[in-house]
Amino acid sequence: MAKKPATADQLTGKQKAAVLLMSLDVEVAAKVFKELEMKEVEIIAVEITNLRDLSPSIIEDVIEEFYQLMNASNYMVEGGLDYAQLILEKTYGKDRAREIIEKIRILTTVRGFSILKKADPAQLASFLSKEHPQTIALILSHLPPDQSAEVLQEFKDDIRADTIMRIATIGKVSPQLVSTVEHVVDQIAEATLSQNLAAQGGAQLVANILNKSNNATAKAMLESIEEMDYNMAMDIKRLMFLFEDIILIEDKGIQRILRDVDKRDLAMALKVSDEKIQQKVFKNMSERAAAVVKEELDFMGAVKLKEVEAAQMRIVDIIKMLEDSDEIQIGGRGKEDIFV
Repeated sequence: MAKKPATADQLTGKQKAAVLLMSLDVEVAAKVFKELEMKEVEIIAVEITNLRDLSPSIIEDVIEEFYQLMNASNYMVEGGLDYAQLILEKTYGKDRAREIIEKIRILTTVRGFSILKKADPAQLASFLSKEHPQTIALILSHLPPDQSAEVLQEFKDDIRADTIMRIATIGKVSPQLVSTVEHVVDQIAEATLSQNLAAQGGAQLVANILNKSNNATAKAMLESIEEMDYNMAMDIKRLMFLFEDIILIEDKGIQRILRDVDKRDLAMALKVSDEKIQQKVFKNMSERAAAVVKEELDFMGAVKLKEVEAAQMRIVDIIKMLEDSDEIQIGGRGKEDIFV
């Protein structure tokens, strides 16, 4: 059994993230999880499971550290690194200010590397080709081997040979080189993120926003867009999912979704749905389960529209999560539909 930490300083970064999420309201924590990748969610979930009976002082210290880091980030955005350090020194003293700034630098570089790991190899090679081979070597040594191999293939023979030799002989790295690498990573990550957003286009952003809106609002917005630009409206529709689109999901997928949906939410969501949607759902349930939901519908009585839409949005969130994890597929989304 792992030794229980006595202070916040003994916690790893993952454990601190877990403690912070544990201290949040459940709904707020769930929203944070939605912004993370599934692998990150799994790692933090494991830490949450393992962290028990922590002292209130540890939890308070973790929350305080998070607060300090957020303040430092805001100061850096507002006036740059020197301004942030000056304000932090006045607030926390020189030693603590240096610690906070160093953590911000590390977090920024880690975030940069995280973005680089998703970058297109040809795009990444184009950025790196302008840098010194030692800088290239250090960056590639921190990326997955298969990605590094693909990036190296994009280089000219002389740069490729020089870089691979430097990777093989990397030893102690000077502080100046670390600073250079951090700067390059930040620049590439920023450019990569900007290009990805540009390639993604406004349609994806609007689809994401409408997916978070209730059905009535989403429909009204789509109708307005359609009046101004029909093709744009069609692009957005292909990128988003409304509760009514549940009829586009194959029966096998519906059965998987229903395993995660609360029966009360299902009955509420079907309250104002048309007969086609109800038939699609009921035919993929056991007779007993369908009877329970139908009985719930019969005895539900009048409900507020916002409650129905909230239930539908919770089900849509489940559908999107299952689609993102490739557990279900949704037809009619502008891609080739392959069901096996």
